[in-house]
Formats: sequence, C-alpha cells, structure tokens
Amino acid sequence: MNILRFLIFFILLPSSFILGASRPNILWIIIDDMSPNLSCYGETLIETPHVDQLAKEGVMFSKAFVTAPVCSTNRSAFITGMYQTSIGTHMHRSGRGKLKIYLPEGIRPIPELFQEAGYYTAITGWPNKARGSGGKTDYNFEWDEAMYDGHDWSDRKEGQPFFAQVQLPGGKHRGGTLAQSRKFVETVVDLFGNKTDPAKVKLPPYYPDDPVLREDWAAYLDTVRYTDYFVGAIVKRLKDDGDYDNTVILFMTDHGISHARGKQFLYEEGLHVPLVIAGPGIQAGQVRDDLVEHIDIAALSLGLAGIKIPNYMQAKDILSDDYKKRNAIFAAHDRCDETVDYLRALRTQRYKYIRNFLYQRPHMQPNRYKDGKDIVQAIRAAHEAGKLNETQELLFNVPRPKEELYDLRNDPFEIHNLADDPAHQEQLLKFRKRLDNWMKQTNDHGPESEAMYDSDMAVYLKSKDPDQVKILKENIALMKKSAAEGK
Repeated sequence: MNILRFLIFFILLPSSFILGASRPNILWIIIDDMSPNLSCYGETLIETPHVDQLAKEGVMFSKAFVTAPVCSTNRSAFITGMYQTSIGTHMHRSGRGKLKIYLPEGIRPIPELFQEAGYYTAITGWPNKARGSGGKTDYNFEWDEAMYDGHDWSDRKEGQPFFAQVQLPGGKHRGGTLAQSRKFVETVVDLFGNKTDPAKVKLPPYYPDDPVLREDWAAYLDTVRYTDYFVGAIVKRLKDDGDYDNTVILFMTDHGISHARGKQFLYEEGLHVPLVIAGPGIQAGQVRDDLVEHIDIAALSLGLAGIKIPNYMQAKDILSDDYKKRNAIFAAHDRCDETVDYLRALRTQRYKYIRNFLYQRPHMQPNRYKDGKDIVQAIRAAHEAGKLNETQELLFNVPRPKEELYDLRNDPFEIHNLADDPAHQEQLLKFRKRLDNWMKQTNDHGPESEAMYDSDMAVYLKSKDPDQVKILKENIALMKKSAAEGK
C-alpha cells in the first residue's frame, strides 16, 4: 500500500478500528448480465438508491469495461488479474471435459494471496440464496476449492479481516422467455408495489421497436432495481454487524445485458459495466471518466489490503496515487458454448476498433443459449419477414466487415462503420498495429484446438433434454462445416 493511501486510510478509520485490525475488509458484489442502467449512471426509468448511495460515499467509474463479455472468461480474468487470452481461459465454459486447463506457472487466483496475508476468504450467493450458501465461480481453469475458507464472512476468527465475494444473478432473474420474466415481475410487484412500464422503454436503434423486446427490457430494468434492493440488504448487514466502517465495498457486473448485441459481443452494450467503490480510504463523491478494465479490481483490492501485487499481473491498481491512466482498453470474444467466433477489440476515449477474424460468419450465428430467448426469436422473425431497417439488419449481414471502426463521440450506438472511410485510414492503421502489438505482447492464445472443442462439447451433449441435444448437435455440425471450409 503506498504511503498516501495508507495515510488517508488511517485518518478515515474509526478509533475502534485503529485499536483492532489494521487492514480493511474487502467485499466484492458481482452481478450477472447487467449494463450501467442505474440511476447514478443516468437511468431515468428506475431508481437504485442503494448503489447510488455507495457512489455518493465513494468513487464511480463512468468508463469501466470488461475484457471478456461472457461469464466464465470474465471471471477467469478478474480472479487472476490477467487477460483471459493470456492464460488460455478465453473460450466460454472451457476445460470442463477430459482436457483440462491449468494456469501458467506462477499465476495464482487472488483469494490464495489474501489467505497467505491472513485474510478469511469467502464466496456466497447470499442474500439471493440462503445464508451460508456458495456463490458463482465459473472459472475455466483447475483450481483448489480450499482457496475459499467458507461461504460467510461471519465465520472468520475474531479480529480477522475478510476478502469476500457476493455473487448475485442480476439480469438473469428475468430468464429467457416472457413467461419467465412475467413470473419474475410478479415478485417485483410484490416487493415494490409496481413494475417498469414497457411503453416507457426506449430501445437502442439497432433493435426493432417490438412489444416482446419492450416487455423484456422493462423486466430487465426491474432486475436492476431488484438487485439494488439486495445491495441494500448487504449494506444493512454490514452495519448491523459493525463491519461497515471497516469494509471497502466494490460493486461491479460481469458484463452487459444479455441481448442480441450485448452479452458475448464487443459493442458497448456487452463491454460497458458499472463500477463503484466505497469504504475507508476512498474519497467520497468522486466520478472518474478514465478508462479502466474489469481485471483491475484484482490489483486494486490487493493494494487496499496492503498485499504486494505480483509483477506478472496485467491488472492495474487504479486507486494508487502513482497509477498511470490507460489510454485504451482491450477485449476479446471467442467461442461461446458451441458457437465458435474470434474477435478482438480496443477502445480509446473516442474510438472503438473491432477485428472479426471469422468475418464470413454472421453476427447472429446459431447458438442454443441465445436462440432460447424470446427476444432473439422476435428479432429473427422480424428479419425473416423483412421488417428490419438497414441499421437493425447489421445483426444479420454476411459477411461481416473484417474490421469495424466507430467514432463513439458522434456514433455512441456503433452503427456507422468508418473502416472504409478514406478520412479515417490513418486512425485505422494505427489501431490495427496497436491491436497486433497487444495480442503479441500479451501472448494471445488465439483459436482453440479441435480436440479441446470436442472435449468440451462432449460435456454439453450430456444434457438430459433431447431437444437441447438435437439443437447442440446441429450447431456443432455447422461449426465444424464452417471450419472445414475455412470460414
């Protein structure tokens, strides 16, 4: 921990804490499938008072981005502080079959580092689940379950600091069908006395103005305020237990909303996430607009605890007074379940550059998970009926552009690709070279072997649902056919 942070931290500590433990508790609240649709980030259709309060008491990052817009690759990255492409964990739900994935020598999950420093480590699904229940891990590498001491930080020894994660379902509450989301909304109405009005929803212009999409988006917003309610429950418990003043709380989601152009893909809807940090040593009322990557939470958490950040770690301690701000963030999209893809991206304050290595394939490739959503089926139906405009048809264009370049200042929805614009060729060449260098310098592992693909697909095909197995077999056959054709 640098000297300035230590002094600030010490000054802000209550006297009872100074006499006791000398290090803060670190609590991560990690949410599934949620973009920054919180009132503190400008959302107007709902209110999120508990996250808003954390933002007032600490720092809110307006430009935080994930390096991987899907659960398992994202979590493999943030728990190690490494790009998923650097450690070979960049294929969604990989290493689950006969062929396993092991972290490169010397690289370790940070709970182990916290344990060695004397912290109690815990991961839980409370308060969404029963107290003492485990929380989501979903790592793509082999790991020792002993790196978590338990599922509830109250089980620690007296005076022992804790590093804990609370994993909440977030956007997953709404499910994939309207029947599921309507059932969830009943719970919301019971809790709040009202629901978000679909008629008031304003969809992004790359989606059709469809009643199915409107209702789903309204239900999604209800998952956000439902999650905020649980954040309030977590804060209340910390206060009731006397831990609040000693605990740094970090609120972040694992990627953006699960939608056709969101989760799994490298557009803003998939990469942009909320990040709020509050607690002792964190100056209140800050809003930072510098670019940060989600893996940075590993380094900053170690820094807050006074634990040496390993030299190999690619994450940066963005709270350190000697932190040099990033001028770009990087991201990757690879195989998701049975669907093979290969994209890389970099984003600066103004521009987004995306490279589609498998450009012969459409954005909306068949995928059992996404095609099981009513919203995706509604979009496909509108496409087949010829009801989509030129912007909405971008989801189905074949081939995709080999490269995409967007001026986010003037085109925040990433609709107008400037890659072929003569006026932007200098910028394009600059980003092309920079992405090449990043991939080389970070040892990007690239496409997976057919053997690893087959190993993981064997696990998927063990599903007891014959309809799901049929869809998987058809999609796997299509992926293999495209690969054989060099697409």
